[in-house]
Amino acid sequence: MSDPVTYHHLGPADMSLLLRVPEGVFDNPIDPIQAAAFLGDPRHEMVLALVNGSPVGMGSAVIMLHPDKPPAGFINEVGVLESHRRQGIASALCAALFTRLRGRGCHGIWLATEHDNIAARALYMHLKGRETTEIVVYDWDGAMDAEAGSGSGTGKTTS
Repeated sequence: MSDPVTYHHLGPADMSLLLRVPEGVFDNPIDPIQAAAFLGDPRHEMVLALVNGSPVGMGSAVIMLHPDKPPAGFINEVGVLESHRRQGIASALCAALFTRLRGRGCHGIWLATEHDNIAARALYMHLKGRETTEIVVYDWDGAMDAEAGSGSGTGKTTS
């Protein structure tokens, strides 16, 4: 029997916990300056999955505001250590983010992933997401390049 997974919503006081996330959960090493900015911004949301107090997965999101629309939630990234995949952790992380975003007034939640990211697409279909085909993504300054660090918002996932 495996150890139970708990979920913790991060706030500004959780920097030490965030810095304990092992390699393989995020796309790149955590940058403490960016981590502090993320945790300090009230529009950013992050949930960690913990086993015996140690991080094994995370989900992050941002609340997007616009003058003529209600708030929308964007799921930045979901990542789970390879050793803990296919146990429902990614689904639970997404569900926790959905609840948090809806509770904060978001009237829509969305994300994007690569067409060939079969694991992510299976997860989002399992969560009853509607796959759209009408959107085209453009980027500038390498925003979608994984090595640039900002391509992580394309749904690196795994269940």
